[in-house]
Amino acid sequence: MAVKAGAPRPADGRMPLVEHLREFRNRAGWSMLALTVAVVVCFVLWEPILDFLRQPYLRTEAGRSNDQLFAFGPFEEFAVRLRTAFIAGAVFSSPVWLYHLGAFITPALHRHERRYAAGFLGASLLLFGVGVTMAYLTLDKGLNFLLTVGGDDLTNLLGVKDYLNFVTLTLLAFGFAFLFPVVVAFLNLVGVFPAARMRSWRRGMVVAIFAAAAVLTPSQDPFTFVIMAVPLYGLYEVCILGARLRERRARRKAAAHPDAQLADDEASQVDLTPSRLDV
Repeated sequence: MAVKAGAPRPADGRMPLVEHLREFRNRAGWSMLALTVAVVVCFVLWEPILDFLRQPYLRTEAGRSNDQLFAFGPFEEFAVRLRTAFIAGAVFSSPVWLYHLGAFITPALHRHERRYAAGFLGASLLLFGVGVTMAYLTLDKGLNFLLTVGGDDLTNLLGVKDYLNFVTLTLLAFGFAFLFPVVVAFLNLVGVFPAARMRSWRRGMVVAIFAAAAVLTPSQDPFTFVIMAVPLYGLYEVCILGARLRERRARRKAAAHPDAQLADDEASQVDLTPSRLDV
């Protein structure tokens, strides 16, 4: 089945390989263009971005007494500025490349699969944003611990490269850690992790969540990994509640089916009406 360039994609998502490759090229091109423009804009507007990322440091004891970040070496400022612009550009251009990614993948899915894919994508973006926001608002507590743990006899010259690495890793660690409920919900949806098993694994999950949080947090200070672990366990309990409600609704739907009222030795009704074959 040939599909002309620019024509709407068939409802079932079937296209020749050449058309798939052409569409992938076009969508990748638009995504790269959006990313490039965003990176250039962020490179030009470097100072407001740096000021935003510097706020957690300014809330620490060291930042209140000395708000300067130091660069070591002639190329460090340029390298840090370019990398920060790339990361910020990827974030700001994410609506464009996520849209094109979804538009390329979802037409090949069935209707119920599209609904689940949209729900999981929306939940993932929301939880990732919540994790990043929580990390940004509490980052100064862990940073203050690291900058003062050596006592008053040590002075920390905080380099801008090391500081931005720490901030970036912490924000990403929280963002990806908060995707944990999405994984749990998916496993429950496919039947691998039913609600009864989730409830029976509560104690082990507490230990696993706190251990994982201690490993994932770049600072590994007690405050930061507790701030990560407690909400994650709360989200795990929300997953248990959601799984129970979903499984209860599925049982009620199955019980309401006409065949559910039949005895074990009774035959169920079978629709023998022939269906039309689309060739």
